[in-house]
Amino acid sequence: MKAISVDKLQPGMELARTVVNDDMVVILSENTLLTKAHITRLGFLKIPSVYIKDEYELSPNYQSVMALFNRGNAFASEYKEVLRKVNSIIEATTHTGKIPVDKSKNLVHSSLAPMSKQSGVIDYLYELNHMADDLYNHSMRVAILTGVIGKWLYKKPSEINDLILAGFLHDIGKTKFPDRLQSRRVETLKGEDFERYMQHTIDGSHLINEDPHLADGIKLAALQHHEYMDGSGFPFGTKGEEIHEYARIIAIADLYDNITTEREGFVRQTPFDAIAKITEDMYSKLDPTISVTILKRIKDAFLGSKVMLSNGLEGTIVNYPNDFAQHPLVRIDQENVVDLNQHKDIKIIEYNQK
Repeated sequence: MKAISVDKLQPGMELARTVVNDDMVVILSENTLLTKAHITRLGFLKIPSVYIKDEYELSPNYQSVMALFNRGNAFASEYKEVLRKVNSIIEATTHTGKIPVDKSKNLVHSSLAPMSKQSGVIDYLYELNHMADDLYNHSMRVAILTGVIGKWLYKKPSEINDLILAGFLHDIGKTKFPDRLQSRRVETLKGEDFERYMQHTIDGSHLINEDPHLADGIKLAALQHHEYMDGSGFPFGTKGEEIHEYARIIAIADLYDNITTEREGFVRQTPFDAIAKITEDMYSKLDPTISVTILKRIKDAFLGSKVMLSNGLEGTIVNYPNDFAQHPLVRIDQENVVDLNQHKDIKIIEYNQK
């Protein structure tokens, strides 16, 4: 990579590192392809320079070599290849108003299901750092996460494939968004724009319903993934067991992905922030039975991880004090263990894979 002053940037250059301000709020994410608007914004915010990928890093040979030495890099290379297929399916749906169902099923069988079975997939997804409001990346990540959850819930292989397809298509209704809403964050939408946003659940259900051979769970996942167990969700305020299990699973995968993915204008968050949010919502908005299983498996996955705390100390995650704790115990040294549940002012800001 190489550092380049902002006044020398050109559209099409690719960021090698995430750009954040002094408050750790994300300005632009790693791997962003710069546009004129991006460059203008960096100048307006008085960012002096950024790191850009050089020709060697962008070459196929470099990508292949990196994949050989690191499983995470191999996953990232595979992810980018599969993302091209994801793009073609979503673009076809946007232009024709019909989902290429056979291509979608084949994508699940040949790519998304195998990726969801890889050891370390939760870490790998977090390392990718793609923007959360990108429909292509979000759909792919939620599909993979849903496959992981299906495995944790001991679902049959055929049902896991249906779950992954449901995760992949859960936001397909957004292909009917008007151009002015395509790049808007939901947090900024009000009035008619927010009403139109909520309509994506109904639009997605209609698109999927055109194929009579798709499982009911896939159709209902698109319609109900923003419904909450306490009835506070949308589009119809459906609650409890009236919400299909697939939709309840995808609601958690969707939440996890939105929290752990870099987004412009947000403080970068970790999987531990997602764990805390799922724990907070598990007896109101989310399905508690599904949440307990997911939390246990995610917590177990991070035991032994090295972390950096917001107070500057480094440590190792050694345990959670109980099954319902939001935050872990972090060993700083042989004599000092910090219970982050008792020190709410201290947060995990970075972690490294074991």
